[in-house]
Parts: sequence; structure tokens; C-alpha cells
Amino acid sequence: MSHITTSIPSPNSGVLQLGPIPLRGYAVMIIIGISVAVWLGNKRWIARGGLNGQVAEVAMWAVPFGVIGGRLYHVLTDWSAYFGTNGRGFWATFEIWKGGLGIWGAIALGGVGAYIGCVRQGMALAPFADAVAPGIVFAQAIGRWGNWFNQELFGKPTTVPWALQIDVQHRPEQYINYETFHPTFLYESIACAAIGFFLLWADRKYVYGHGRLFAVYVALYCAARGVIETMRIDEANHIFGIRLNVFTSIIIGIGAVVYYIRSMEKRPGQELIERGLVVGERSPQEALELKATQREERAQALAEKREQQAQERQQREADRIARAKAIAYGQELNDSQSDDSVIDVETSDYEQVDVTALNEGTDEGDQNDDPTSDAQQSSTAHSDSPSADTRDSDDKRKQTSGLLKRKPKKQGRRVAPKE
Repeated sequence: MSHITTSIPSPNSGVLQLGPIPLRGYAVMIIIGISVAVWLGNKRWIARGGLNGQVAEVAMWAVPFGVIGGRLYHVLTDWSAYFGTNGRGFWATFEIWKGGLGIWGAIALGGVGAYIGCVRQGMALAPFADAVAPGIVFAQAIGRWGNWFNQELFGKPTTVPWALQIDVQHRPEQYINYETFHPTFLYESIACAAIGFFLLWADRKYVYGHGRLFAVYVALYCAARGVIETMRIDEANHIFGIRLNVFTSIIIGIGAVVYYIRSMEKRPGQELIERGLVVGERSPQEALELKATQREERAQALAEKREQQAQERQQREADRIARAKAIAYGQELNDSQSDDSVIDVETSDYEQVDVTALNEGTDEGDQNDDPTSDAQQSSTAHSDSPSADTRDSDDKRKQTSGLLKRKPKKQGRRVAPKE
């Protein structure tokens, strides 16, 4: 039996040409990620007491700052790739579409932009960060697929079924003879998605305020990134043989844990927000009671929605049955009326009866009678039973009428029955 190998293919090109416009996969994934972050953040911020559109206003500051910060971090931590021997040069530092956004720089400088946006609207940064944390990590999960389009940030060579195929021009020189590698972009994407769902679950079950949910996000991401970073083989600065980003993950992760602990000690409650502004503080017990009430309301709303949908389905089914019965009844009525009023006449099935001749014969018989006799018997005819000729004529008409009222056939000329 031949051995069947499986692997994840890489795109032949990360650019799709729409006429003269190049559509780059890396940029598309970043834009989709930002859109998801703004949408989910806006939904969560409204639930916390904010106003619709405030997240988008802050994003107008946070996103540009984040992109600049991410690029600066990437260039500074990979200086030799741009300004070392055979480096890409100064202008290559602006080619963001080719990849190279450091998440730590994006979070740091993006946080500065978010702070500016919050201050301009009179909002506090900490509760805002808690609201947008799940959206940010989901945006990272989506944005990592931009690395797949560029065939970058992959791991060590491997032959696992989910190994990633990398073209020769994208392989490091020391691994030029290997075809498949660990898809570290996929590992990080899955990890980010898992963190995002965990944050949504935890925020419903426990009390998070004053930036603690954001701290949980940072700590969990640092743990995942530190492990995945050890698998990557792209160019990076090393300290004591360890990649710089591993140390960065450890330091930032520890800082997030310390912040979480100190925040719980000083302010264990949750901010009370109205129209995006902090107007008070809820105790942990009050916050838990509010969450329980909100869960009950959501469950009740869901039950009512399902009941309404069930009633609508039942009504649609009843309407369908009623229409079907009405159609069937109408068809039976049409068939009954057709049997009573429409007669099909075919010479092959009926005896040819000349109704006109019968009528003429009756008239001739009446004319051949003696006028005197008719006059003499007229009073008797009106007072007694009808004459024999009249009875014969009536019998013939009845026979003709009975003949024509036989069951009609489907084909033939249609005539109205003669009474």
C-alpha cells in the first residue's frame, strides 16, 4: 500500500489583481480582523452602558497608532533584516503589506491611541479595554491568516498531516531541502480564538472590572505566544540563544498577572457606566446579582422567541392545510358542476337522436287532427287528462332528455342539455 501524505497547501500568490488594483491577502485579513473587533467591542460596550458608535470613534485613533506601533516593533526587533548586510533597506520598512507587524508594539501604541480617543469622549480607558478585549484577540486570530498568504512565520520542518507547504523561495537557506513545516500561524490563530471564547465565558460568569479582563487576555496570550515562538524559524534577535519575543512574552505576561492581583485587592468591584461615562461602582455581589438577572432575562427572551417561532410554524402549517383543503373542495365542486351542466356528445357512444325531427313530428301530428274534433274535445282536454298525441310527444321528449343526460366523456363537442 502506497503511503499517502497530507499537508496544507500555501497560496501561489498573496495578491489578487482586480484589474489595475492589487488585492493583498495580508491586508484583507487585517481589515476583516479590525472590523470584527469594532463590531464585537461595540456590542459589548453598549451592554456595559456605553453608547453606540463610541467604539468606532476610539478605533479611529487606536488602529492607526496600533499599525505604526506594530511596524516599529517589528523593525526594531529585526533590525538586521533591514539595515544589516544585504538588508532590505530603509524604504522596505514602509512595506507593511508584505507582513511584519509586531503584536506587542501594536498593543502598546494602539493603547496610546485608544487612551486619546477615550479622553476625547470623556470615557475611562480601563472599562473600555475590558469591553474590547475579546474582539482584539479574535482580530488577531483572523489577522494571522495574512501570514498564510505571504508564506511567512512558519515553524520547524515536520511531516505531520497538518504540515504547511512552503515554496522554495520562502524557505530559510538552512531548510531549503524541506517542503513542509509547522503552521505556527495556524497554531496562534487557534489559540487566539480559544482565548476569545474563554474571555466571553468568563466575563459572563465572574466579575471583571478596572481592566482585569484585558489583563487576563494579555496573560493568556503571552503564555500561548511564548510556547509557539519557540517553534518558529524566521529571522529574529536572540538573547542567550532564546528568541527575543519569548522574553517579551514572559515579562509582559508577568506584568499582566501582577496588575490583575493588585486590581482585585484595591478595587474588586466593577464600574457603573451610563452613556459611556463612569458614574459609580458596583460591589462584587451587586455585579453578580446583575449578571444573574441578565442571564434570566436572556433565557426568558430566548424562550419567548422560540415559543413565538413554534406558533408561527404551527400557523403556517394550519394555513397550508386549509389552502390544500380549499383547493381540493374547489376541484370537487368544479367536477360536480361539470357533470350536471356540460354534456359530451359522441356519435360512437350515443344513438343519434334528431330532437328537431321529434318536435316536427309532434307538430305534424297535431296539425293532421280534425279541427272540429279538436274544438269539440278542447273543453274535455282541459278538464280531463292530456291527449294521446300530447302524451306521445312528452314521452319522446323525456326519452331524448334522458338519453342526453348520460355521463359525459372527456372528449367531444360540448352542448347544453335540452330541457
